[in-house]
Amino acid sequence: MKPNKIVIIGPAWPYRGGIATTNERLAQEFESEGREVYLETFTMQYPSILFPGSSQYATCDSPSLRIERSINSMNPISWVQTGKKVAALEPDMVIIRYWIPFLAPAFGTIARMIKRNCSAKVLLLADNIVPHEQRFFDPLLTRYMVKGIDGFLTMSSSVLKQLDQFDRTKPRKLSIHPLFDNYGDKVSREDSLAALKLDPNYRYILFFGFIRDYKGLDLLLEAFAQMKQKDSNVKLLVAGEFYAKPDRYHELIDRLGIGENVVLHTHFIGEDQVKYYFNAADLVAQPYKSATQSGVTQIAYHFDVPMLVTDVGGLSEIVPDQKVGYVVDTAPDKIATALDDFYLNNRYNSFVENVKEEKKKYSWDKLTKACDDVCQEIKSL
Repeated sequence: MKPNKIVIIGPAWPYRGGIATTNERLAQEFESEGREVYLETFTMQYPSILFPGSSQYATCDSPSLRIERSINSMNPISWVQTGKKVAALEPDMVIIRYWIPFLAPAFGTIARMIKRNCSAKVLLLADNIVPHEQRFFDPLLTRYMVKGIDGFLTMSSSVLKQLDQFDRTKPRKLSIHPLFDNYGDKVSREDSLAALKLDPNYRYILFFGFIRDYKGLDLLLEAFAQMKQKDSNVKLLVAGEFYAKPDRYHELIDRLGIGENVVLHTHFIGEDQVKYYFNAADLVAQPYKSATQSGVTQIAYHFDVPMLVTDVGGLSEIVPDQKVGYVVDTAPDKIATALDDFYLNNRYNSFVENVKEEKKKYSWDKLTKACDDVCQEIKSL
């Protein structure tokens, strides 16, 4: 029997960002399969002093899902209360979304309280096991989290390997991040450019998402400066809020002399605007210095946009090189060579057709089935 009553613990409305969006979309998929789903999210996710962005909150309306707010990441009493509250629902399966050790004490305690008070199987859906920006106490926190879990799901093989540092025996499964198909339908390039007030006489390479140092925007800027095509009709569109100090990026743009060809939309991009950025772009560039998986690739797949990724973490697993885009070294000259090849050899149309075929692999029912499979394996032990 498939788990019928499911609780997902992690970010959800009114919090914003890709992890919240994924949790909500996963809940919708379970509901479409006839399951009963509850989401348990935060009253406080991060203290303001630890949050690098302008706001933690979404501007969109609440989705039609059962969402409750009870977790204060800094208040252990709320962790115990949340665990008991979830256990009282008597769920069959609980899925905890994990991406940063800061939340390990809260999530680890909630998991233990659930297991102590009901028979639910507790799964960890892990974006990261080892964080991109590491601190000396992270392994201790992650170990506490992992010990309270019955089984694991990861969305890249690199995270699955990271898990071996903390556990080698509990059930686990790899299920690649599904498509982000909840940002609306495709719109025309012309309408997208008009919505963003971009010049239609130029082609656009898109860097999208929160700007953190590990995401390699500096590498992309240096590569863009080396492109043979940069002086013709190609511009770089940077869309996303700075979660790193912006001065070094502005200084780099000035030093490279590319200011006229770099368009900066460095504010938070609301969900209703995402479609315009991807449909305005010829290519989405992710020059990450480290990575596990990325939701940006799955937005690009949804909107049929070719991609360039660097050969780090799990990015190359879902972007076949020279088929839907490029997998390149992190060296700026290698990135520049691929970008030039894309435009000089008119790769856009062939890559788009391949994207349309490749994306069929990434349906949401594959993730729900993976959850069911791990849950069943736990029960059989």
